[in-house]
Amino acid sequence: MYIPKHFEGTEDQGREIMKAHSWALLTTADEAGVPLCTHLVLQWEDDGSPHGSLIGHMARANDHWKLFARGVPSLALFWGPHAYVSPTWYTPGPKVPTWNYVTVHAYGQPQPIEATPAVLMVLTKLAAQYEGSGAEAWGLGRLPPGNAGEQTKSIVAFRMPLSRIETKLKLSQNRELADRQNVIEKLQASDSQDAQATAAWMKRVLPA
Repeated sequence: MYIPKHFEGTEDQGREIMKAHSWALLTTADEAGVPLCTHLVLQWEDDGSPHGSLIGHMARANDHWKLFARGVPSLALFWGPHAYVSPTWYTPGPKVPTWNYVTVHAYGQPQPIEATPAVLMVLTKLAAQYEGSGAEAWGLGRLPPGNAGEQTKSIVAFRMPLSRIETKLKLSQNRELADRQNVIEKLQASDSQDAQATAAWMKRVLPA
């Protein structure tokens, strides 16, 4: 990913974004070099390795997973908050519109998980990420006996050990401080949750 030095984020920030915005795009090139893409939820896990792993699953009918055995790297793309920035928000001068955003590219080689108990563990972790652990939380235990294992036949779960994480925080760091503060005020005043979240990230990268 093209990342000018002033927009470069840390790996810790990248992990934070992946955990908070787990709806991702997984891309793997086929034998002809044509990218195959699948939109899916990926959960980052600390497995003790330098960059951690992603876990997820896709439909078995989706040919994407058959590329995993080729051993070629895949790319998981995560979007954080993003928002339009108008040049009318800047101090006077010949300035143009732009878009502020945070994003992460995570690279690795997905590995299918075949054993049913391991697949069920992946599904349990993914459900718990959003359901929580309260009494009303849904879990695999709510399915009839044997049903969860039966349903795993229609999916392919996988783990993707990460070899590299790139984090880009394009948040007006190349603008003068007055412009950055003006943009933050405008985004904070917006009705858009994305705009407000972008402003929060902008505040985090302001000079101390």
